[in-house]
Amino acid sequence: MKQIVVAITGASGSVYGLRLTEELLKADCRVTLLITKSGLEVLRYETGLEWEAPPSARRQLIRDYFGGSKKLEHYDQTDLFAPIASGSSAPDAMVIAPCSMASAGRIASGSSENLIGRVADVVLKERRPLIVVPRETPFNRIHLQTLLTLNDAGAQILPAMPAFYHRPKSVEALVDFVVGKILDSLHIKHHLFQRWGEDKG
Repeated sequence: MKQIVVAITGASGSVYGLRLTEELLKADCRVTLLITKSGLEVLRYETGLEWEAPPSARRQLIRDYFGGSKKLEHYDQTDLFAPIASGSSAPDAMVIAPCSMASAGRIASGSSENLIGRVADVVLKERRPLIVVPRETPFNRIHLQTLLTLNDAGAQILPAMPAFYHRPKSVEALVDFVVGKILDSLHIKHHLFQRWGEDKG
């Protein structure tokens, strides 16, 4: 059973992290969901989910949202004593979706001031997959250099760029395309979108 860390930071697009968590749990993965303080604020603004609560209460809110799954864990961003903060308990992979450019910059500089930064550092040093889903447009030179630094350190940069060849009929279909691409990168099977050349029947 794969152990995947999903991180939601303070960029628009928190639905990507939520939808990815749903699909990972469905694929029988163990998931640790991390959310920054600004990520919680954006989550509330974009989805109406009010998870700004003490860590223990927040953990229960999150588990309830995902159907009480026992395969789901949550730690506060300040909890540097969480098992996943150690290379000896490194997860199989980490996905930051969405990833703010501020978070990307801190990770690229090697700063581990919160649990998300620390886990990203652990995943990179242990040569595990780190998938970064940046949500910013247009990119300036600093953004591009930051993403190149992360790429050179071993991360995969997977921008939230949905395709349209499958003729999506809803926002959910656009979200599912990006989430499907993330799952492809994790080598996890899914049926979230029709692939190019695939028969609709």
